[in-house]
Amino acid sequence: MILEKKTKRILNISGSIFVIAFIILANGVFGSFSLRIFNLCGIYIILALSLNLINGFTGLFSLGHAGFMAIGAYVSALLTMSPAQKDLNFFMTPIIPILAQVEIPFIPALIIAGSAAALAGFLIGTPVLRLRDDYLAIATLGFSEIIRVVFTNLQPVTNGALGLKGLPKFSTTLMIWGLAVLTIVFMTALIHSAFGRSCRAVRDNEIAAQAMGIPVARIKIISFTISSFIAGVGGALLGHLMTTIDPKMFTFSLTYNILLIVVLGGIGSITGSAIAAIVVTIAMEALRFLDGSLNFIFFRTQGLPGLRMVVFSVLLLIVVIYRQQGLMGKQEFSWDLVFNSSFPRLKSLFPLRKKQGRP
Repeated sequence: MILEKKTKRILNISGSIFVIAFIILANGVFGSFSLRIFNLCGIYIILALSLNLINGFTGLFSLGHAGFMAIGAYVSALLTMSPAQKDLNFFMTPIIPILAQVEIPFIPALIIAGSAAALAGFLIGTPVLRLRDDYLAIATLGFSEIIRVVFTNLQPVTNGALGLKGLPKFSTTLMIWGLAVLTIVFMTALIHSAFGRSCRAVRDNEIAAQAMGIPVARIKIISFTISSFIAGVGGALLGHLMTTIDPKMFTFSLTYNILLIVVLGGIGSITGSAIAAIVVTIAMEALRFLDGSLNFIFFRTQGLPGLRMVVFSVLLLIVVIYRQQGLMGKQEFSWDLVFNSSFPRLKSLFPLRKKQGRP
């Protein structure tokens, strides 16, 4: 049994109105801490979808996401900071003259930041995507660490290990969630296009895809470049939300957090990445008490920093062993799935029609 098209249209419109209303309400009602967590959920949706494009839909195991985020964050910060703020940050080593007086609006800076990350992804991906599986993961992880080390030592441009502070807080709730929704719509359209079908063909069987005339190398490079662009935009949003960045923010642990979201949500599922991004981001803050001192009935702990990540690592291990497809697997959200499996009692409230089949 499937819902009628008119019913689906009504449900889609109602759901969209509810989401928009909730975002606007959250922006006005949530406190500063809750609003920051809410905005982090939106940023992690963008980052998870960008990683899912290459890991889930194209079948490339990449671990270099933090490097592209760093490029986007630093480019956007240097383009939007005022000259006075740059003088305050670069007090040990002066900033290079070409960047000292540059200050442009946030939207163009965001596009340039994503383009810079995409260019880096293209230059890195062209030679590296010849590798496969673990070798590709090691190579992309190495490039990510190279980018971080370069930013740490490129003091006249990035201010080195001191980082950049006092970034304009352009990452508002409406900006972040507007881009998150736009990313979901873009990814949905991309995956259902001819390019998306080619990506899935490369993922399922690269040799068969090449035999069918699909340009495998070109598909990989384009997918990697698009993913890098989205990661750069996500890194820029993260920097302008925190209003401070430094190279230590973009270590492998950041890539691990995004990979955790993708695996838990379902590799190859846009809906799964969005849901898992919200769940994992909220759970990370809810379980922060594990890093402090704990008082149990039989024993006490003085504080175990990192215990929270141990819990998430065990959770990831359980998912990999017992439910490798994650929360959604490769499925996407649909009203038919909701009404036919999750809420069977709601079937009587909406008109249904039988699926036409062969006699």
